[in-house]
Amino acid sequence: MAGGAVDYGAEVILLAGAGRAILLQLANPSVGRGVAENSTFAQRPLDRLNSTLTYVYGTVYGNEEQANEVRRRVNRAHAPVRRAGDGSSAGYSAFDPKLQLWVAATLYDTARTVIEKIYGPLDGDTADAVYQHYARLGTALQLPPDMWPKDRAAFARYWQEQLTCLSAGDGALSVAKDLLHPANVPWWYHAIMPTARFLTAGFLPAPLRQDFGLQWSGRHERRFHRTMRVLAFAYPKLPARLRHSYRDYCLNKLDRDLRGNRPASQRQGISA
Repeated sequence: MAGGAVDYGAEVILLAGAGRAILLQLANPSVGRGVAENSTFAQRPLDRLNSTLTYVYGTVYGNEEQANEVRRRVNRAHAPVRRAGDGSSAGYSAFDPKLQLWVAATLYDTARTVIEKIYGPLDGDTADAVYQHYARLGTALQLPPDMWPKDRAAFARYWQEQLTCLSAGDGALSVAKDLLHPANVPWWYHAIMPTARFLTAGFLPAPLRQDFGLQWSGRHERRFHRTMRVLAFAYPKLPARLRHSYRDYCLNKLDRDLRGNRPASQRQGISA
């Protein structure tokens, strides 16, 4: 996913938007219920982050074997996430194409938001390339290709329509609280959480920030803009090997897993 000399999809700075993407997903009532009732990812956020980003990198950057493996992993995780509707609430299924569209849309819009904060507005061709690459995240699963909005203008209309339907229900609020104030994580994860909560609040649309009970004021807003200016100045100056380090880590880990799963006869001659 290249844009000039910058491979935007590989940029580790996209992790700054991880909380935003997750809370946007949870604010979809069906996704929020499905996660609250079936997932324990709030108790193991590092595993969830690694698996999500391994799927993203494996789908966009991986070879055919890697892409097939991450697709199998996600489908296996999604299989039990379903419930029939009843008189009080609608049902849900993780295989629902509309929900997969929403999840992929949050990943794209969050990446676009972070990229433009750091690198400024993208030119049309680069923005179109980034957009089409993110279409793979849904269409690699059960999302029919024609459900992905055909261009960025169509996506903008879809996005605005969806924002009007979002609200943080009790299940979503409970998961978000556990996610933003985790208990069973290493000390260093606790240390970065105040910054993660601040960035998550800053990147979220204001109504959802309020819905999720995230504190925000004029002082927070000014601090957020100062932080973005500093990052926009300093981050692009880092070497590409550092900026792309998490993508490379995830793909290398995926490749090690695949080699370990092959029969010994197939592993011979494969370099480390």
